[in-house]
Amino acid sequence: MAVAGLTAVVALTSSDVRLERVRLAGLAAIVATLAAIAGKLVSSSAILGVGFVIVSVLLAIAAFTILRRVVGAANVDFRMILGAISVYTLLGLLFGNLFLALGELKGVVFTGVAHAEARDYMFFSYTTLTTTGYGNLVPKGDIGQVLAVLEMLSGQIFLVTLVAGLVSLWRPGTRPLDTGRAPDEPPN
Repeated sequence: MAVAGLTAVVALTSSDVRLERVRLAGLAAIVATLAAIAGKLVSSSAILGVGFVIVSVLLAIAAFTILRRVVGAANVDFRMILGAISVYTLLGLLFGNLFLALGELKGVVFTGVAHAEARDYMFFSYTTLTTTGYGNLVPKGDIGQVLAVLEMLSGQIFLVTLVAGLVSLWRPGTRPLDTGRAPDEPPN
């Protein structure tokens, strides 16, 4: 939980978000981490679930913030490609935390797996996001299935539209030539 919260805070910081909002995100990450600690100490799945929901909201905000900067960029450069890839990996982390929250709040999430661990949720999230789907973990119940479908669609639409579009516009190694004249000066 602490690592996911820190990931969201770092993502917001690197996206030039105002300091007040970064501090608010940091506070939310601390609250989520304290909820995780308290949930473990008193064996409360509900408190743990709330912590995972808080981290999920932070990750969603971070992904949206980076995505907004990538989509609004005038030029496509290597940083924009890395930004898009960062959003894609944040989506996997976001859905993994949503599945973790579901597991804590609802109980069993996967068919045939009574006690899934955090790594199972993350593995399921990334195999679903990439639509690899090995089939060893299958969501049980409507909420888990709906989340899985949303993640599949998000992953595919993201890759097909944004990342492919950015890569097609990216021209590595091309830079404006230095003509030795001012930008608004007409050529000779």
